[in-house]
Amino acid sequence: MAEYKEAPLATLPKTLDPAEYFNISPDHRRAEEQRAALRAQLKRQYQLQLNSPHRKELIEDPALTRWTFARTNNIYPNFRPTAKTSLLGGLFGVVPMFILFCVLKTNRDNKEQQMKDGTYVRPFRLSY
Repeated sequence: MAEYKEAPLATLPKTLDPAEYFNISPDHRRAEEQRAALRAQLKRQYQLQLNSPHRKELIEDPALTRWTFARTNNIYPNFRPTAKTSLLGGLFGVVPMFILFCVLKTNRDNKEQQMKDGTYVRPFRLSY
């Protein structure tokens, strides 16, 4: 085992802790080995499909498909429309647009009024 100095504020990783690593039951060790073998087999199958020179179709990665489904189609378990989320959506979605509209509108109205009065000095004149 590699020499590992434990950091003062961090715990020892499970893979380097002899009490955790060497004192596990044979059934637990066998289950971990089977899971690792299955992961390696799936990874090799995916790499063979990905790097095949005769590939003409799109390769489906089941993990990526599940992740995409969870992020897009299955959003209800992660988001519930409540009064708090509606208030936050209005506060961060609608209110900034309304404030920006008001600022730009008043600025434009002030410029138009100055132009009508003849007191507006154009910063960039188009002709002399």
